[in-house]
Amino acid sequence: MVRVARFEKVSVQQFVTDWITTFPQQTVEQAVYAYEHIKLPARATSGSAGYDIYAPVGFELPAGERIKIPTGLRVHIEEGWVLTLYPRSSLGFQYRFQLDNSVGVIDSDYVRSDNEGHIFLRMTNDNREGKTMRVPAGTAFAQGIFLPFGLTVDDDVHTVRNGGLGSTTR
Repeated sequence: MVRVARFEKVSVQQFVTDWITTFPQQTVEQAVYAYEHIKLPARATSGSAGYDIYAPVGFELPAGERIKIPTGLRVHIEEGWVLTLYPRSSLGFQYRFQLDNSVGVIDSDYVRSDNEGHIFLRMTNDNREGKTMRVPAGTAFAQGIFLPFGLTVDDDVHTVRNGGLGSTTR
């Protein structure tokens, strides 16, 4: 196996700012508590491709509802690799739990963006049976898989990223 990345937390200041912006009813103390309980992604078994991403706090998501989760995570990725993000298979199967953008893509230069490369996941419980999904704090709810990628022979991009979602088209 090739080792191509390293997960770490964003700064507590970045996390608190993003947490309060996402959940304005929360206090700074609640945001700091969530930050202190962030678990870095890990594989469950030696044969696992996916790195489990854990909920910093517990949440409930009724059928048809969505949630945006500031994970508190960032990742340093070697050039030529990308981190792809998906819901945990079991949650997708049981609740049609899905990322709102289908597959998340974290580029190697995202870690240098103005938000410290903070990874957010916006997800929907799309089940048709009216089931509320409950995810306890510290439970894996998403997973990330590192994949290599290629470039076209005439690629000559030198633009530098400064921003998060949608910043490469601004």
